[in-house]
Amino acid sequence: MDTTPSLRPEDIAAFKRAAAGRAATLVGPGMAVGLGHGSTAVAVVPFLGERHRRGELAGTVFVPAAHFMAEALRLEGLPVASLDDAPELAIAIDGADEINPAGDCVKGGGGALLYEKIVAQAARRLVIVADAGKLSPRLCARHPLPVEITPFALASELRFLEGLGGRPALRLRPDGDPMRTERGNVVADCAFGPLDDPAGLAAILDARAGVAGHGLFVGLAALIVVAGPDGVREITPPGKA
Repeated sequence: MDTTPSLRPEDIAAFKRAAAGRAATLVGPGMAVGLGHGSTAVAVVPFLGERHRRGELAGTVFVPAAHFMAEALRLEGLPVASLDDAPELAIAIDGADEINPAGDCVKGGGGALLYEKIVAQAARRLVIVADAGKLSPRLCARHPLPVEITPFALASELRFLEGLGGRPALRLRPDGDPMRTERGNVVADCAFGPLDDPAGLAAILDARAGVAGHGLFVGLAALIVVAGPDGVREITPPGKA
């Protein structure tokens, strides 16, 4: 997977729309479709709404990872379901904050990392949509790693993350209070620096009881749809062909 220098801000929105439009073509009638929380995933919704109004998505239902996405789907007239209604998803579509050449991702910039990962793991196929500026030679080279923490364990887990070299910073609301996820947890953004072993760090975090979730999506993406100055590309991560 190629990496791309920083993109001009005025181009990023157009690239996101282009990637979103391509990803929307992967949804078919009768599917149960998961949708994440990121801005590029939200950009897919108008394209899905247009296809729905043309009668191309009969019987398709959508499982959102956040209330924000549920409202976006309803505004387009798309049927919203839960994982109780559709416990196995044909496909999930989501954005990413950073993507390495193996197709592993850092996610969670919007704060819905736990629910996004639940939706991704419920899907037979996870499709990541992004602008080319999200491609990176190593994860956490450009973006901190969000870690969702159970409040009861906050002081202990911040100390633990510091011991791992993560330099955690609690994510705050504009009023200075900690930002809360939909589960009432808090998020620490951890500046680990470029990761040599994302899978190893993910395993360490998965084993920690006070960590409710983290933004390392390792080995989950089946397809990366990325748009940039050279157009839209579909990239299959190694081992996912």
